[in-house]
Amino acid sequence: MLDSDTTAVAAVFKVVAFAGSLRRGSYNRALLREAKELAPPTLHVVIYELDGIPLYNADIETAGAPPGVAQLRRAVRESDALLIATPEYNHGIPGVLKNTIDWVSRPPRDNALDGKVAALIGASPGMTGTARSQAQLRQALGATNTYALLQPEVLVARAHEKFDADGRLTDQATRDVLATFLQRFIDLITLHVRTEARITA
Repeated sequence: MLDSDTTAVAAVFKVVAFAGSLRRGSYNRALLREAKELAPPTLHVVIYELDGIPLYNADIETAGAPPGVAQLRRAVRESDALLIATPEYNHGIPGVLKNTIDWVSRPPRDNALDGKVAALIGASPGMTGTARSQAQLRQALGATNTYALLQPEVLVARAHEKFDADGRLTDQATRDVLATFLQRFIDLITLHVRTEARITA
């Protein structure tokens, strides 16, 4: 499709999604699944699991990126944007998520996150959702030159009351916020694609 100033924009945006939790019944992995289900046709969301990402070790990196890391780096590099669901552990980002960001951003001269657009969501049984971990994640993404959507925020508090036993998001108000969030995500990706096209034209 074309916008009013004839800058071409992709009909479908490729989005790499992952959750910073390895727990089978993770609310954040469930939230990602709901986001994928609610996403308009403009967003093609592919969820990646992080259980194949080892702890970052420069010696391992020197020997060559492990297969799981190489696959995720390639997917991120080929994507239009990222969708990241973060739990909150001790007021911050889970180690598995920070470790993944560290791997994907390496080496600095070939940072797959450089210039990417991202959107952050999170769910927690606590009363503040994942506000603090999202703030910390934004700080880490700033170092990788990754542009994160600012508003609206998806901070799912008291998650145990909003998901059913099968991991389905049953709270309609939260579903409505998530739907609005996804549309704003599309708007940000579109703006970014147009801007990049103008720079390279």
